[in-house]
Amino acid sequence: MGAVVQNDKIGASRVGLRGGIALLVLTAIVAGCAEGGDPEGGDPAPGQQAGQAAPPVRALHSYAERLRAEQANRVAAARSWGLRKVPLTPPPPPAKKPRITTRDGFEVRDHEELGLPPVFTSIPTRDKVVFLTIDDGAEKDPRFLRMMSELRIPYTAFLSDYLISDDYPYFKKMQAAGVTLNNHTLHHPYLPGLSYRQQKHEICGMQQVIGERYGRRPVLFRPPYGNYNRDTLIAAKSCGVTYAPLWDEEVFVDHWEYREWDQDLHPGDIVLSHFRGRGEWKGTMPDMVRRFLNKVTAQGYAVARLEDYL
Repeated sequence: MGAVVQNDKIGASRVGLRGGIALLVLTAIVAGCAEGGDPEGGDPAPGQQAGQAAPPVRALHSYAERLRAEQANRVAAARSWGLRKVPLTPPPPPAKKPRITTRDGFEVRDHEELGLPPVFTSIPTRDKVVFLTIDDGAEKDPRFLRMMSELRIPYTAFLSDYLISDDYPYFKKMQAAGVTLNNHTLHHPYLPGLSYRQQKHEICGMQQVIGERYGRRPVLFRPPYGNYNRDTLIAAKSCGVTYAPLWDEEVFVDHWEYREWDQDLHPGDIVLSHFRGRGEWKGTMPDMVRRFLNKVTAQGYAVARLEDYL
């Protein structure tokens, strides 16, 4: 019965899409006739041939076909990966980026005076979007890469060298798909337990690895376990880091965990997950993505790219 309801919804979506496209094209044709039509049926203008649509109308037809094909692909991908609904499309990136500041209570001494990277758990925005971030790099599931590409879901990766060094090319494929690869230290230590020099080695060392392997040193850094102190942020800044995003929610294969008292999603929330598989989870990374997308889509949220808001 649930499958029938879902099919009806998808069918209705297709009808709505076709109707909207048809209306768009018809409006353009009428407008073109009103602006450039010859009431006495004269010869075509130079460069045109009788019986052919004017270039703007042909362009609209092409655009409409492309939209229809993209939507069909999204519907097919959602079905293929077992989603309850087609993921929502995020709005365009904001023309004016929001001002990012450290969350209250997450500051260190002289945080602003020293210009240290802001530590935050969400993005200040009214857009009904959330941001998916995935940490460490232990699991390298090719089905995950294919799923995210087919569904066109943006995400941000925070990598640790000791976990990715056995398969650097896997993350090169991820980068080629448009994913930003960021810093999660060399060995994933508890940073506040290290000296300033040791912390700087962990952070700057990972900056160097990513720069050499993937061609660009990151500006985002996430401290392992979300733990940091003043030395952490001073070291991060010295290594070229500009932002230190944490998270508001964490999604697993079989449940969610929340930082806020209301145990719910909010516009601009950063969501954490990990590169994990059946060895540590009761499922796979595609299972985790399915749980994530089913919830955010049901609550009317799209998944946006974190870097587009920074």
